[in-house]
Amino acid sequence: MGEIPYISLLPQLIMSKSKRYQANLTKIREVVKEGEVATVDQAVEVLMNLDLPKFKEGSTVELHLNLNINPTKSDQLVRSSFVLPHGTGKKIKIAAFVTADKVDEAKKAGATLVGGEDLVDEIKKTEKVTFDIAVAEPAMMKKLPAIARILGVAGVMPNPKTGTVGDNIAELIEPLIKGKINFKNDKTSNIHLICGKINKEFTKEQLVENINAAIDAVGKSKPDAVKKKFIASAHITTSMSPSIRVI
Repeated sequence: MGEIPYISLLPQLIMSKSKRYQANLTKIREVVKEGEVATVDQAVEVLMNLDLPKFKEGSTVELHLNLNINPTKSDQLVRSSFVLPHGTGKKIKIAAFVTADKVDEAKKAGATLVGGEDLVDEIKKTEKVTFDIAVAEPAMMKKLPAIARILGVAGVMPNPKTGTVGDNIAELIEPLIKGKINFKNDKTSNIHLICGKINKEFTKEQLVENINAAIDAVGKSKPDAVKKKFIASAHITTSMSPSIRVI
């Protein structure tokens, strides 16, 4: 498959005989010929005019980037974060592992679940993760090994490297509410990001701004060890449509 992100090809593999998919591909090719690279503005406009499934909250806009890195070398790994100007369009559920004196602060900042050892015990007992992101005070980190496997499998283990561990709980939570995104490369040198939704809540300009902010953030995360062109390619798609190359 070369440098094209495998996720962006899934609709082509799964829905190759779908009339909707083929019709959408035709609409895309009317604006962006096969093999051409579109601008972000062009790509978003095309995606917004496709025949998409009638999901309650609209189709999710995805950005998939392929990087010129060697993911087996530690000095070429990519990990960073940024704030989407207009959020992802999804209401984020945040769990805050805090000591008793920080409970009110965490709730006021917008955390959905707040607790200390009681929250740890509940997750240990149920083995269920009902939130999208977890933050924690340093004092609570010593309590989390009891549920580290559960949080790790769900990808929500608090980590200082992702800005989810700190003494000022409000400062951890507020950027997440606004649309803070943590990203890192996968084993195939790709990064996959959600950049909004196609619905009445997002204008074309807002989606374009979100996508450009995401591309810019990834570009700024280039490791010093990488000397060649960093972003090999970037594709924009929705969860159920063909993709459009923008880099």
